Amino acid sequence: MSDEAYEKAVESKLIYKGRLFNVRVDKVSTSWGKSTIREIVEHPGAVVIIPLLDRGSVVLVRQYRHAVGKTLLELPAGTIEAGEDPEKCAYRELEEETGFVAGRMEKLMTLYLAPGYSTEKVHLYMASDLKRVGQKLEPDEKIKVAILKMDDVIDMIVDGEIEDAKTVAGILLLTRLIS
Repeated sequence: MSDEAYEKAVESKLIYKGRLFNVRVDKVSTSWGKSTIREIVEHPGAVVIIPLLDRGSVVLVRQYRHAVGKTLLELPAGTIEAGEDPEKCAYRELEEETGFVAGRMEKLMTLYLAPGYSTEKVHLYMASDLKRVGQKLEPDEKIKVAILKMDDVIDMIVDGEIEDAKTVAGILLLTRLIS
C-alpha cells in the first residue's frame, strides 16, 4: 500500500465559464479520511518564450497587468488556443508580442504555474535565430519590447525588479543551461 497522499473529487460544480478560463468547485475526499472543498481554475495552458538575440541578450516585454495594478517586465507568453500545438503557439505569441520570428524554437520544459488552485501547464521554449518583422498586437494589448543583457536581467530578478514567476523560472533555467 502506498503512503502517497491523494484526493478524489466526489462532487464538482462549474461556477464560472469565461473566455480564457473556467472556475469550478470540487468537494474532495482525501486518502487520509478528510473531506474538503477545492476551488480550481481550469486553464487551457500557455507558452512562455525566452527569445535570445545572441548569447548575451534577451527580448522581454513590458505590459500593464490589471490584476496586480502595475506594469511588469516579462518574457513573452500567451494562452494556447483550443486544439493548438504549444510550439505553434510559441511561434505565434513571439511574433505577436515582440515583432520577432524565430528560426529555431527549442522546448526546455513544462511546469505548473500555480498547482494549488490552477490546472495551467506552461510550456517553456527558447527561441533563437531571430528576425524582426513587427508586432501583431491584439486590439486590447499595449506591449513595449525591451532588449536587455542577460546579466542585467539576472540582476533585476535578484533585486526584485522582475516579479513575474514564469520569467524568473525561465531566466534562471536558461542561465543553468548556458553556463
